[in-house]
Formats: sequence, C-alpha cells, structure tokens
Amino acid sequence: MGTDNEHDTSERDRSSGPDKARKRRPRSVRFGLGALIVTMALLLVSAVVVQPFRIPSSSMAPTLETGDRIMVNKLAYRFGNHPGRGDVVVFDGTGSFADEEAPAGNRVIALLRKAGTLVGLTQPSGSDYVKRVVGVGGDRVSCCDKRGRIEVNGEPVAEAYLHPGDAPSAVPFDTRVPPGRLWVMGDHRSESSDSRDHLGSPGGGTVPVERVIGRAEWISWPFDRWGTVPGAGAGGDG
Repeated sequence: MGTDNEHDTSERDRSSGPDKARKRRPRSVRFGLGALIVTMALLLVSAVVVQPFRIPSSSMAPTLETGDRIMVNKLAYRFGNHPGRGDVVVFDGTGSFADEEAPAGNRVIALLRKAGTLVGLTQPSGSDYVKRVVGVGGDRVSCCDKRGRIEVNGEPVAEAYLHPGDAPSAVPFDTRVPPGRLWVMGDHRSESSDSRDHLGSPGGGTVPVERVIGRAEWISWPFDRWGTVPGAGAGGDG
C-alpha cells in the first residue's frame, strides 16, 4: 500500500510541474505585451482625443514659448462645433501655408514617423502650424484703424495677448474670409508668418476649417508653465 501511494504521488507531481511551466509566459513576453497594449492605447487616444504638440518657434509668444509642449484637443470641433475667434488652433497648412506634400518614399518610415508624432516622440510635420483665429468665415478682417488696431467686421479688436512691443500688424490688409475658412495670426506678430504672408496663396491666406487638427488646450511642459492655453476672444470692442 505504501509503495503504491508513493508511486501515485510522484506521478502526479511530475505531470503537474511541466503544465504550469508551459502555461506561464516568460516575463519578457509579458512585458512586451504590456508595452504593446500601452502603446496602442496611447496611439488611439492621440489619434482621436488628445495629441501632444511641441511649439517649434516664437511666433505665438508670450502665450506659447519655443519648446513648450501643448495638448491639442482633437474633439473640440467635432459634433457640430466650429473654431471661434480667439481660439488657438493647430492645423495642417498643406495647400494654404505649405506646398502640397510629395508622396512618401518609404511608407513604413512614414507610418512610424506618424505614430511617433501622435505620441509626442517625434517632431510634427513641417506643414503643421499653431496660430490664433482672428477671423472666421464671412468676417471682414482689416488693418489698421486710426489707432493701429485690427478690425473685424468694422469693430476694433482688443488683443491683450500680443507680444509686448508688437504692433497688431506692420502689413496693411483688408480681406473677406470665405465660408468654411479661417484667418489666423501669431501672437508675436513681428515673428509670425501667418495669413498676412499668404495673401497671394490659394485661399488668400485663409485656412480650411477641415484642416484644423484641434484646439490647443493645455501647456504640459515645462512644469513651471503648466496650465490652460489662454483663449481670449478676438472679437468685440477694444
């Protein structure tokens, strides 16, 4: 009896050990799967909800400084909402501010670069811009009145966000914004290449609303600049 019991026990031990070993994945595999899941989740969020964006120049100073990391709300203009005067937006300037892009030579590299941009690991394409909306479809935007201010529909604009020492514009203009398009300008007017510099381009310097990626909502880096992006209205009396 004793011999039979010992034999049965040893057989059960030998059979259960390897099964457990086979069922348990190596730690490296578990880590890899976890990293893949996190990456896919970040890509999904960045593609649909919020995308990080690095400010490449001083054209929006002092509101946004060179090197700031901002979070762009990609749902801001969904569900019937539209960009409004005073909003700080990120948009694809292809066809308005930048030439049409040539087809990518290597689709894999282009896809990896796009994925890196979505999670903030690589620089956005050279056709992405961040500016403030000054005029929307149907607006007449002009500069300047007797006090040197920009006017929207005949009303002077109070632009408290302008870079200290900058005039509202050193370039005179008077334009009507076509429906479905935006007139955009940088807060650092003397350092910004914006709608004023593209009056002779397709659209007369305006940007199609469908090219807007989203609204700049938060400054996430550096830590001492954490906070929301000021979006003072650009319309009204000043």
